[in-house]
Amino acid sequence: MGGDGNAFGDWHRSVCLLFGLAASGDVLKIAFDADDLKTLDPHYAAATMDRAVVDMVFNGLVRYRPGDITVFEPDLAESWKISDDGLVWTFHLRRGVMVHPYPGNPDGYELTSEDVVFSLNKAANPDTSAYAGEYTGLTFEAVDRYTVRITLDRALSPALFLPKVADYAGGFIVPKAAYEALGEDFRTHPVGTGPFMFSDYVPTQKVVLVKNDRYFRGSPKLDGVEVWYMPDVNARLNGLLTGELNVIEGVREQAWVDQVKGFPGLVVDVFGPGETEVLHLNMSKDPISDLLVRQAIAYAISREELIAFIGPDIAERQCAVVPPYLAGGLSCEEVAAAGLLYEVDRERARELLAAAGYPDGFSLDCYITERASYRKPFENIQAQLAQVGITLNLTVVDHSSYHSLIRQDANPLVHYECWRPNADVFLTRFYHSDSIVVTGRKPDTNFSHTTDIDDLIEAARYTLDAGLQACIWKTAQIRLLEEVASYPLYILKFVFARSEGVDYGYELKSSLALYPQINELTELR
Repeated sequence: MGGDGNAFGDWHRSVCLLFGLAASGDVLKIAFDADDLKTLDPHYAAATMDRAVVDMVFNGLVRYRPGDITVFEPDLAESWKISDDGLVWTFHLRRGVMVHPYPGNPDGYELTSEDVVFSLNKAANPDTSAYAGEYTGLTFEAVDRYTVRITLDRALSPALFLPKVADYAGGFIVPKAAYEALGEDFRTHPVGTGPFMFSDYVPTQKVVLVKNDRYFRGSPKLDGVEVWYMPDVNARLNGLLTGELNVIEGVREQAWVDQVKGFPGLVVDVFGPGETEVLHLNMSKDPISDLLVRQAIAYAISREELIAFIGPDIAERQCAVVPPYLAGGLSCEEVAAAGLLYEVDRERARELLAAAGYPDGFSLDCYITERASYRKPFENIQAQLAQVGITLNLTVVDHSSYHSLIRQDANPLVHYECWRPNADVFLTRFYHSDSIVVTGRKPDTNFSHTTDIDDLIEAARYTLDAGLQACIWKTAQIRLLEEVASYPLYILKFVFARSEGVDYGYELKSSLALYPQINELTELR
């Protein structure tokens, strides 16, 4: 096994040997579309290849159920309670949860409330976390060795509070003594409480993890996991075919999925939550400022044509801006019942354009990124709009330039691809007036310039009744559809392939970690 050429790598290997955990036997090898890792500090990790490693090394106070992000269940906390006013959340920690060994402490130590409070304060600090904004107005206190109290300045519903302490982003718990001992090296030598422990990092090649025999849910079935960085999809697929790899990140294209399905012994997993694909209509620019024009654009576009073009296995219809599997999301059936589905009707589109004063259509100049998941569907939309007389003149730019340009308000139509963890984040970042690009109080990604649902976003945020909160979020989306501030297109799912001998240990429907989670139940058969 290759080394990283420093004392930490040698030390970890010696500890693994001491505990009988050398990478041998059932070691699962998973390869990602990446040149290298960026950081393994969970409070900065954002890319798929980084999230995957920290997901195996760390825990949250609660967790999303493996394979199903719609359910929360206990993790480091065995139970919790909420005060009557909703302002105080008290978490009772599991006893006997052991922090992984690290330099200076070859036995590790028991995780306590001191670690949890330290970690949450780290997550809330913009100097030590990319997710600090999620923790504004929260204070953290160690009541005793196994009890943590979190006090909010304004009460939040479980749907909005629990993600802050779950196994995702800032919710991962970083052990205090280990973080302080490692300092800057923590970003490439993570120490947590999860089912797998860091062993080795070979830059531009791989990260090696070994099983944590003292994991509180039981010793993992795998002896270890190797996370490989392989940007060439053909190299990844060849490694899977030859048995050198067990799981690979795939390509979110139907042709690739069909190709791999044709190989005996391989399985393709297509799973959610995926990324929402939405066309934002910039109402500050003529002629998009005219509601009749926006309605015409909506009636000119066929989601079914787009999905057939992208691939029916990897894309599914999205009819509102919040996906239906999130609290407050709207299904296509609900949107249809409201009469706001805008099913393709190009004759109706032409009539609306004529009524708006554009019987012969018009032209729009738009930038689009070279990235295929944006460019290809936008070119399909270009062809669909041409059928009603709307000409899109496209200028292809690199991905970074595209994101800069759309945030400078350059485009009348903006295609945006993303995932957000709940309805409040979707609605706030894309549709609150504070988030309007360039001119908003906190410019973000409100490309449509809508100001119509601020009251509903704010009312829902601090509503504790889950049913009422979901109702307000749905009402906000109905208002957006009436305004045609954007046109939701489809959800693009994640694609991984594996050998049929890999059993994840759960039914894979969705994963916020952006990869098929590997945990103590995963095995190679």
